[in-house]
Amino acid sequence: MRGLPNKLIVPAIVVVIGAVCGEALAQAPAPAFQNHRYFTTALENDPMREVGMQSVTAPPGSGNQFHRHPGDQWTAIQEGEITFTVKGKPPVVLKAGDSNYVPRGTIHRQQNLTDKPARYIEMRIFDKGKPAAEQVAD
Repeated sequence: MRGLPNKLIVPAIVVVIGAVCGEALAQAPAPAFQNHRYFTTALENDPMREVGMQSVTAPPGSGNQFHRHPGDQWTAIQEGEITFTVKGKPPVVLKAGDSNYVPRGTIHRQQNLTDKPARYIEMRIFDKGKPAAEQVAD
């Protein structure tokens, strides 16, 4: 009878550890986009806005939440695929060589739903002094 409790404790510990580790992995955040800003400068003849350009690397499984910008954004896909979704519309898969335009205030998100990295360039003309993005609830 003395060995019975030990035989039950070890499997119970294994189950608990598995549950805790599984829960931790399930809550692990998706990989983040990596941004490299080339420049941000005042827009000529309009001191209230600025223009900027950046490259974005999207690791497999990465994405952002729905958000909107205080200005216009142009995107050109250089490598891989990005799933672009405007809230309330079907997603569009953009591939290398594709581009899109996001008008001011459009609620959207970008995701890399593939198993390969993606890379794109963004050009933005935003209102100066405002946050670049405002998160919007799903």
